[in-house]
Amino acid sequence: MTRARTRPGLRHWLGTMAVFGLVTTLGLGLPAIDAALPAGRQPPAGRPYLVGAGVRVIPPDGSVIDVTRTRPGSRTGAVLFQLGTVRLAITAAPARGDLAAVAARLRTRITARRGVQVVGVETPTSTDSGLVGLAGGYASAGRVGRYVVFSTNGIGIEVTVSGADVDLRGNLDRINASIRSLRYGGRR
Repeated sequence: MTRARTRPGLRHWLGTMAVFGLVTTLGLGLPAIDAALPAGRQPPAGRPYLVGAGVRVIPPDGSVIDVTRTRPGSRTGAVLFQLGTVRLAITAAPARGDLAAVAARLRTRITARRGVQVVGVETPTSTDSGLVGLAGGYASAGRVGRYVVFSTNGIGIEVTVSGADVDLRGNLDRINASIRSLRYGGRR
């Protein structure tokens, strides 16, 4: 009998090493590829962007979408726009209760963050499409922010904007125009 057959132990060892090599390549290679891809993407200028749950918004001029924090979907959705150091986050999700309840939940989440306080009085606001909401402000050391909430057809739309005071003031017109462009067109 010839020795053309390999020993079973050697065959298992070679198979184990092949699997180990594949797992190592995936474990080290994929994170390296992911890190090399840009997190920001320029949205199409002046065109509605799908946040999710039937909510659309026209991104602020000059903004970049942080794709690592953006998750559009049919039932829920989130998008994060960056304008330099200013962050504009919009979420849409099924919500219980009326507008006041949606606003109270957002205020609770905002103030649950260490060192953050709600400041001023909430004021009524609306979008160009007729969504009615409430707007307020918050602050922490070195950062200021605004929040706006809307509630329509069982969907809560939460908008938070934060940045250094001077940066936020410099971008406020573009941010306000974007918030006014919010519209709900039903779940798709």
